[in-house]
Amino acid sequence: MDKEMLTVLSSLLDEKLNPIKEDISTLKEDVSGLKKDVSGLKEDVSGLKEDVLTLKEDVKFIKVQQKEQGRILRILEDKAITNKAEHDKISNEIVHLSEKVENMRKDLATVEVVTARNMENIAKLKVIK
Repeated sequence: MDKEMLTVLSSLLDEKLNPIKEDISTLKEDVSGLKKDVSGLKEDVSGLKEDVLTLKEDVKFIKVQQKEQGRILRILEDKAITNKAEHDKISNEIVHLSEKVENMRKDLATVEVVTARNMENIAKLKVIK
């Protein structure tokens, strides 16, 4: 009877342990899936790290360009100020020259009037002779 009892007990234990074995098998599959997911996440993180490094290099390059462009802008601003001063000077000279030309026109008009009078006087003197 001991053998029968052992067989019955063994069979009963197998029945009771079967769901536990199935649960363990499911857990193993779940753990395997989790390992794959973690491996995928590690790859993603590695890719993100590379992207961040690339972005850092790009930002560094942009900062260098920005400094250079700022320097160029300051030079251009200085040149614009110089050009403005030269432009103002030339404008003042043009105004001054315009005044001189106007005075010369007046003087020329006076010379024309005087010349006309002189020619009239010469004509009168020729008639008198």
